[in-house]
Amino acid sequence: MKKKQLIIVIAVAALILLLLFGSRVFYIIQPGERGVIFRPFTSGLDKENIRQPGFQVIAPWNDLHVYNVKEQKAEETMDVLDKSGLKVIIETSVRFNPVYQEIGSLHEIFGKLYVNQLVIPEVRSSVRQVAGRYTAEEIYSTKRSEVEQAIINETNKSLSENYIDMRALLIRSINLPTQIQQAIESKLTQEQEFLAYQFKLEREKSEAERRKIAAEGESVANKIINNSLTSSLLKMRGIEATQELASSPNAKIIVIGSGKDGLPLILGGN
Repeated sequence: MKKKQLIIVIAVAALILLLLFGSRVFYIIQPGERGVIFRPFTSGLDKENIRQPGFQVIAPWNDLHVYNVKEQKAEETMDVLDKSGLKVIIETSVRFNPVYQEIGSLHEIFGKLYVNQLVIPEVRSSVRQVAGRYTAEEIYSTKRSEVEQAIINETNKSLSENYIDMRALLIRSINLPTQIQQAIESKLTQEQEFLAYQFKLEREKSEAERRKIAAEGESVANKIINNSLTSSLLKMRGIEATQELASSPNAKIIVIGSGKDGLPLILGGN
């Protein structure tokens, strides 16, 4: 009887402990998550053994910190200064996720607030540093792709050194004060018009050159033909033509005397 009572007491105690500490003992890590354990009474933060998705059993005196490692997005709108101190408004969008096997190091340095403490500040810092090396016109138009690539490279380098995998960084828009933007757009329009005018002039110049070359070629050809047309050759061609006409079934040929150049005179014909 006593043994049975002891078993009941133990079972009740185990049930009470399970109810009290069950939420600190049994965990389910979802897909797209990773966990890192902190053992306050023994080895401290376990950065080597990252817990994978699935059912996990943890000692109740230890802490399990679960991180979302899915791809995330952060958007920022910031005022930065160009090379001349002019204000430029740049809107960015960055896609990223923590490096799975470095959750422990990320937790140790930045904790779960790493997006606000690491990702966004690094993006803002890179944008400001890059923008400060260019003029507003270069940022807005002439070197926009170069500016964007520089921001991407510098942000990616900084985040990768701090356990973040940057998937993409997009410059959604670049805005200038209205008067400056209108002045730049007017300048670009004038430059395009000037380039179009230059192209037209070059095309007309090429056409004139082509015509000149064609005319010179035709002149040379005429000179060659004129030099080759001797009186004897002309007489011979005339005789050949007369013979062809005389043999034609549709013509009635009457030859009377001779022409000015010694060629027959041809009369009649249908």
